[in-house]
Amino acid sequence: MGRTRTFDVNEALEAALGVFWRKGYEGASYADLVVATGVERPALYSAFGNKETLFLRALERYASNYANYVPAAIERSTARDVAEGVLFGAVELSTRFSDRTGCLGVNGALAGSDEAEQARAALIAWRADGEAALRRRFERARSEGDLPANSDCATLAAYVLAVAHGIAVQAKAGFAVDTLMAVARQALEGWPRSGNTLVAEQRL
Repeated sequence: MGRTRTFDVNEALEAALGVFWRKGYEGASYADLVVATGVERPALYSAFGNKETLFLRALERYASNYANYVPAAIERSTARDVAEGVLFGAVELSTRFSDRTGCLGVNGALAGSDEAEQARAALIAWRADGEAALRRRFERARSEGDLPANSDCATLAAYVLAVAHGIAVQAKAGFAVDTLMAVARQALEGWPRSGNTLVAEQRL
C-alpha cells in the first residue's frame, strides 16, 4: 500500500504560490518551497512533480483565485468600465499583500535561463489569453456602438494590459497605492468614447 499523504495539498499549493509570487520562477528554489510548505521534498515531488509542474499548478490557482478580477471586469457593461475594472483590480491585487507585491504573471519570468523556458512560455500564453479576451470584449463594444467605429481594439487591449503590468512593476518597487490609483485614473482620461456613450452619460 502507498503512503498516506499527511498534508493538505491546497494549503501546500497556496504556500508555494506565495513563494513564486515573491521570488519569480527562477528565484524560487525547491528548498524555499520545502520551507514555505512545510512538506519534505519527496512528498512535494509525489504530490506535484518537479518545480516546473508545481509552478504551473500555482499559476492556475493564481488565475482562478487572484487574477479573477480580469474576467469579472470583462463582464462590465461598457468598454471604459472594463478597462477601469482591469486597472483598478491590478492596483488592488498588486498591493494586497505586503510580502508579495506586484503580479505573479509579471514577477514570474520576465527573463530567464533556458531551463525556465517552459514556465516563461506558460506565462506568455496566459498573458496573451487575457489580452485576447479583452480584445474580443472591445470588439463587441465597437460593434454595439460603445466604442468609436474606427477603434483599434487590439491596441486598446494591449494598452490596458501594458498599464496594468506597469502598475504591477511599480507596486513591486514600492510605489504607494494612491500613486498607483492616480496612474490608473490618468490612463483612463483619454479613453475613446462614441457618440452613443456620450448620449448615455448625458442621460445619467
